[in-house]
Amino acid sequence: MNLAPQLASRLKLPIAQVSATLKLIEEGSTIPFIARYRKEATGGLDDTQLRELAEQLEYCTALEERRSTILDQIRSQDKLTPELEKALNDADSKARLEDLYLPYKPKRRNKAQEAREAGLAGLAEQVLKQPRIAPESFAPPYVDPARGVDSIETALEGCRHILLEQLTEHPDLIGLLRQKLWQQGLLEVSAAKGKTDPDSKFRDYYAFSETLSKIPSHRTLAILRGKQLGELSYKVNLPEDQADQPLQAIARYNQLRLPECSSWLLHTIEQSWKTKLAPMLENELLRQLRQQAEVAAIDVFARNLKDLLLSAPAGAHVTLGLDPGLRTGVKAAIVDTTGQVLATATLYPHPPQRQEEAASKQLAELIKRHKVTLIAIGNGTASRETQRWVQNLLRAAEFKQVACMLVSEAGASVYSASALAAEEFPNLDVTLRGAVSIARRLQDPLAELVKIDPQAIGVGQYQHDVDQKALATKLDAVVEDCVNHVGVDLNTASPALLTRVAGLNTTLANNIIKSREELGRFADRKQLLKVPRLGPKAFEQCAGFLRIREGKEPLDNTAVHPESYPLVRKIASLADMSISQLLKSPETLRKIPAESLHEYGTYTLKDVLNELEKPGRDPRPEFRSVNYDERVESIDDLQIGMRLEGVVTNITNFGAFVDLGVHQDGLVHISQMADSFVKDPHSIVSTGQIVSVSVIEVDSKRRRIALSMKKTE
Repeated sequence: MNLAPQLASRLKLPIAQVSATLKLIEEGSTIPFIARYRKEATGGLDDTQLRELAEQLEYCTALEERRSTILDQIRSQDKLTPELEKALNDADSKARLEDLYLPYKPKRRNKAQEAREAGLAGLAEQVLKQPRIAPESFAPPYVDPARGVDSIETALEGCRHILLEQLTEHPDLIGLLRQKLWQQGLLEVSAAKGKTDPDSKFRDYYAFSETLSKIPSHRTLAILRGKQLGELSYKVNLPEDQADQPLQAIARYNQLRLPECSSWLLHTIEQSWKTKLAPMLENELLRQLRQQAEVAAIDVFARNLKDLLLSAPAGAHVTLGLDPGLRTGVKAAIVDTTGQVLATATLYPHPPQRQEEAASKQLAELIKRHKVTLIAIGNGTASRETQRWVQNLLRAAEFKQVACMLVSEAGASVYSASALAAEEFPNLDVTLRGAVSIARRLQDPLAELVKIDPQAIGVGQYQHDVDQKALATKLDAVVEDCVNHVGVDLNTASPALLTRVAGLNTTLANNIIKSREELGRFADRKQLLKVPRLGPKAFEQCAGFLRIREGKEPLDNTAVHPESYPLVRKIASLADMSISQLLKSPETLRKIPAESLHEYGTYTLKDVLNELEKPGRDPRPEFRSVNYDERVESIDDLQIGMRLEGVVTNITNFGAFVDLGVHQDGLVHISQMADSFVKDPHSIVSTGQIVSVSVIEVDSKRRRIALSMKKTE
């Protein structure tokens, strides 16, 4: 089955690019590999376009399978006309396929079927042929007690069941009404019976109405959650001035005119809309509304996760991680520059123990003994109290080189209790593993966060309300793309990190670790081919994303793929330098005549030259810490007009949430993000970004903080 033309049409891409990409996917190439090293074939499609193509490929494959099934079903009924076959083959969506199939779809025994068996199909046919005439005049010949039709009323009831089915099975009618209801139908929301709490978070929806097609995703999910919790109810209706249009459409598609219909037939048409089509389309469109909202919410989660994974690493510092707590104490863990645990402790500076002096002494000794230069404090319970306590200690001259900052601890507890953490720290208490994770995620967020289920990191919008399988698939793709975008140190990477490298899986990652432990560090990429079960195809896919520092081959510490090493050697030869010299003289690259390298692809040459200019560079931004205002410890300390610095923790379609260090994130609504109009919050901020905001409203009762990023008041 050749899906290239269909996919090219859907994605508005040249067929040649799509065909080449499909061929690479069929050959077992991964999306990160195709995006980075097969640009010549794909015409430079990036990872986002390739992921979309892969998603559409899955949809089109399922569509073709369903089309084939439907064709076989109708063919087996001997009802497949050339016109119907063409319509089915031209259908470009599952909804259109199902509309065409509806009249031929095997049905469970129903009242319409029973009426046909009782011989009432002819009566229905007569009613439609002569719509002006009251059907009672046609009914007497169809009364047959032997067939269960013992009166005119029974005959008319059976006739109506047949017509209710017949009137509503026109594919084009269903498509028209679906589109009409989607574009102009209103989702009318109200409080559920007996639910009118003025403090409810759903109170804004107690009397709410909005056009289906225009409801933003966050509002949709809020309404659906309110319905699920029994606080809201809703109904889909057309505006009053359009309420009779479905009836007009039903009549028109059945060659009828409403003014010419008998009252009995008119009532039947009304019933066909109210009892058949309207409920069916309402359910279908609400599913569509949910699906669209889920796709948007999943996309928001994915973009936030990407920002978080690619946030600036603090780098190789001896780091102290503190997991704050009150009654259970502050858990402390010190890791060296490579993330290995040096020491752990539990300190009790806060109530109820109030051992601040002893805890400060112990903390000072740990910092001095292990030469700590960076302290990461989890941003959960007691984080500001812990930060204030640590900052008081660091005022001493001997600690002037030590920096301290709050770090998101989202997912740390999930990691602590995971099998992966138990395997990594079998002799370390669960409560202390969280402190290790907090320290490491400051050193290198990506390397640490890949150990945690992406869904547990908590940068999503209504994440528990969306399709969990679709969410997991999308987030896994984000993690994979981020890991391969940054690259992985082959000699220090954890199994969790290696597993995310293109071409590798859990088995190969563990085999690499085992080989590393048995044979020592890898000296060059070619040694990967000696790893059990890592064959040429896996090597092709993973090699360019794995880095080897201070190895035999200088290019092994760059993103240059081994297949392009001959290109670099030719460049070095043209420059009359060794490869090592070339990597230290990026200005030389500008003097190499492009025509002398014409046999190499444009995309490949450009990527290789860009990499050689800054070999082995980390694409993530420079690290910077946030300065929380010491005057502000809780929401009650906030005052209108305060200008504060904070960290973006989450981005939604309606704005961004910012951590000010008061245990309650504030919201910068999209209308307050800039002095000019903002369509997409992601175009202004990213998760983990440090921003300056003004406090414009504080609602302590509802725990809500409104912020502004506008420069003009």
